[in-house]
Amino acid sequence: MTRSELIEKLSIEKKIGNTVAEKIITEIFKSMTDNLVSGKGVEIRGFGSLTVREYDGYIARNPRTGVQIKTKPKKAPFFKVGKELKERLLQT
Repeated sequence: MTRSELIEKLSIEKKIGNTVAEKIITEIFKSMTDNLVSGKGVEIRGFGSLTVREYDGYIARNPRTGVQIKTKPKKAPFFKVGKELKERLLQT
């Protein structure tokens, strides 16, 4: 499902205009992003949780040339599936 499909579905199911639905979806995503950027997690019961994981830098090797390079530490989003969603997926 794309963002525009989500907006359209919300608009139809709740009988609101596309503009209002887009503002709602935009605000939800903005709030989630702001929480992740500030180091907090996002938990949606029954669906899953998003957190930010920090990874240390390490020595990597270019497979073509064999040259070793040091990578920088990084942060990346991590999604953990909720119990209800996991069970529902296993049923299909």
